[in-house]
Amino acid sequence: MTHFGRWMTRRAAILRPMDAETARLVRTVIRDDGVADHVAVEEPLEIRVGGAPLAVTMRTPGHDEELAIGFLLGEGLIAHDTPVRAAPPPDLEANTVEVATTLARDPGARRFYTTSSCGVCGKGSVEEVAVHAPPLPAGPSVPRTLLAALPDLLVQPGFAATGGLHATGLFTADGILLVAREDVGRHNAMDKVIGCARVEGALPLHGHVLCVSGRLSFELVQKAAVAGAPILVGVGAPSSLAIALAADRNLTLCGFARRGTINVYTDAARRVLDR
Repeated sequence: MTHFGRWMTRRAAILRPMDAETARLVRTVIRDDGVADHVAVEEPLEIRVGGAPLAVTMRTPGHDEELAIGFLLGEGLIAHDTPVRAAPPPDLEANTVEVATTLARDPGARRFYTTSSCGVCGKGSVEEVAVHAPPLPAGPSVPRTLLAALPDLLVQPGFAATGGLHATGLFTADGILLVAREDVGRHNAMDKVIGCARVEGALPLHGHVLCVSGRLSFELVQKAAVAGAPILVGVGAPSSLAIALAADRNLTLCGFARRGTINVYTDAARRVLDR
């Protein structure tokens, strides 16, 4: 059976009552042939800091506080140890999250608008988006076969139901999944995982591995580097700029992790073991 056929089989099995967590990610629609179908939910989220709007992103609702904190961290607006708290705004306005923190720099007149497809769309230069992050330390050492198997361990009930959600997972160096998040935006899924780690006091992510369900773009490498993750694995292909940034920050970047194989694009620290 092809990969598409296996996905359709899993999806057919999930077209039934779902748990509350998965149901938040999904909306049921009726197609023109009268058949019920599940699609991924996409709605805007406004991130406020100190009551002032800072960013709007198109995301799948859920874990919005983690998303806001992860976004601020990835943009270099807060540090790993900056006191931060995110919650619904006092006026309880829908699709809004209020962050109480002290920003590391003034974002100035520029405000962020991101779509669900790209975390850095519209920004003018690499210099503007290249947030400072120290080069990553050595370790951990992980077998190539384990890294290749991570996508199969990445829990994606929303994708199984809709085919329209990206996922990011945080793993130990032994391949144990610690947290996974799904979203219509690949950068949002990453922000939610990093935001969760920040809330739990787990940053920097030295000794851990991040795995994403799609391609490896520049902004995902940036977010992983800022969070201190030494290894980033993706199911899809990396871009040239993602490879360049990973090499510059001493991040091990692996793509095309599927069917037991993986391509290693940067590994100056020799973290990937050939066994």
